[in-house]
Amino acid sequence: MTALRFEIFHTDPSSNARRGRVHTLHGSFDTPAFMPVGTRASVKGVFPEMVAQCGAQILLNNTFHLMLRPGEEIIRRMGGVHAFMNWHGPILTDSGGYQAYSLAEQNAVDDEGVTFKSIVDGSLVRLGPERAMQVQNALGPDIMMAFDDCPPSAEPRAARGAGKGEDDEAREDARLTAAVKRDSTRKGYDHAARLRIANERTVRWLERCKAAHARPGEQSLFGIVQGGTDLAMRSWCAERVANIELPGYAIGGVAVGEPFEQIAKVVRHTAPLLPAAKPRYLMGVGYERDLLAAARAGVDMFDCVLPTRNGRNANAFTRTGQVRLRNAKFAEDPGPIEPGCDCAACRPARGVFSRAYIRHLFMAGEMLGPILVSLHNLRHFQRFMGDVRETIGSGDWPGLVQRWPVAAPGLSGAAQ
Repeated sequence: MTALRFEIFHTDPSSNARRGRVHTLHGSFDTPAFMPVGTRASVKGVFPEMVAQCGAQILLNNTFHLMLRPGEEIIRRMGGVHAFMNWHGPILTDSGGYQAYSLAEQNAVDDEGVTFKSIVDGSLVRLGPERAMQVQNALGPDIMMAFDDCPPSAEPRAARGAGKGEDDEAREDARLTAAVKRDSTRKGYDHAARLRIANERTVRWLERCKAAHARPGEQSLFGIVQGGTDLAMRSWCAERVANIELPGYAIGGVAVGEPFEQIAKVVRHTAPLLPAAKPRYLMGVGYERDLLAAARAGVDMFDCVLPTRNGRNANAFTRTGQVRLRNAKFAEDPGPIEPGCDCAACRPARGVFSRAYIRHLFMAGEMLGPILVSLHNLRHFQRFMGDVRETIGSGDWPGLVQRWPVAAPGLSGAAQ
């Protein structure tokens, strides 16, 4: 068997959506797929078998964080990331390129790579294409991402994407501002020039990544398209990245401060430029309407920290929107997080954990609260993606939105 094989079972005639399956040496996953994020080889607060019970078939780990702690050589000696974290399905690793954006206040970027100030001990850490491949080859994931240069999406401004919470807006705006400050010269910040430099570096670094990849028979390298919200830049980068023969391709630098409409526009433009016979991965996107719009544009893979990050903060995802369980109105609410949900927190067969009880857990600082809401959120996104896959076969997109009102904006204008 090859390291990766992609089957497409059905393509929706009213859009670019397709339903398929990716096969790897550690098993298969159905597409479109949502990958829970286990940054440090752990989906926070949840056993691996619980993640699988929620419906997840593939996880994401982070190269940068695992390189820093415990170090890739320890993980290699422990049998690789699958054995290390006791997850026996497929795993994808991010290369560390995104951390050059998200930790911009702690690093410097040049044509050879990124110099980070370690978040563990403050030491200087160098990461470039060859080093990113060396680390990922040692970690042993099924899919590994090329090291890329992720630029700011736009010039500084508040990140105002409807559907984001205030914490999300503040987080993205802080990252954007830090990245722009780092990339400014004596003459200030030139966004067009920064996009051009990032694109050129991303293509050069991809070529170096492919040359340095030591285990192509076991691990599949995906290239990444950058370009910010500039569609011409996206086209330029997509053409050159797609001309490099790889098992799969990704759209990066999206959802880093842009509103929904810009995210959808970039994805609708870029996804069809990537090889149709290869998996297409949209990195770091996770709200339901974003997922729906991207799936209809022809994207096959997604990841996001939202299910567990929001779960740890008492924010539960439901078909009609988020429920903030710290709210006092839930203090005596006997109902489940979401009626009809079959997650470990909601399903009647095992007894409902009421909203009142879950609120109590958060107010009392009990760790069970974040675990229960994280499990609910993980199951929510797997249920949603399962329904998207079914809808690609049936073509009943209005019915999908009736069942999932929270995703409604993702239907408008998504067909091509």
